[in-house]
Amino acid sequence: MARRSPTRALGYKLFYRLPLGIRRRLVRLAVPKYIVGAVTLVRDAEAAEPGRILLLRQPPGKGWTLPAGLLQRREAPVVGAARELHEETGIALPLERFQPAVPNAVVHLKGWVDMVFEVRVPASTTELAVDGAEVYEAAWHRLDDLPRLTTATARLLAHYGIGPLAAEPGPADVRPPT
Repeated sequence: MARRSPTRALGYKLFYRLPLGIRRRLVRLAVPKYIVGAVTLVRDAEAAEPGRILLLRQPPGKGWTLPAGLLQRREAPVVGAARELHEETGIALPLERFQPAVPNAVVHLKGWVDMVFEVRVPASTTELAVDGAEVYEAAWHRLDDLPRLTTATARLLAHYGIGPLAAEPGPADVRPPT
């Protein structure tokens, strides 16, 4: 069993004697802050292998992205994913249809976290509606013939073995020398 230093033990003892509100403020000052978003990986339930996913072309229109957005204060990630999917594509689904992707949380180097969910819908009967402002276009793309993706989307999809960066080792694949 590892022993704590006397100074560290004293620090914890003093910290836990403080009122909860003060402890929370101190933690907020000392701990890094993250922006949390919700992303939905929408797969075509009818597509033959290798499958198709729904991608969006958003301003400035130089690359394709996944339906996603920032969570609102106190919003559950699955609720945010459903809300953003509906706002950006017109697809309204009950929360039970959203399955946590594996991994469910992707921590990006720039200080944000994406909570990722997957849904399957039949592309032939799913009507897509975009507003032309936040989203220019929504379209289904084969996994083996993806259009130009934004860098953030390519990095995110790589976590799921999809896209041009899927074969490249990411930060989670880097192992310290033994």
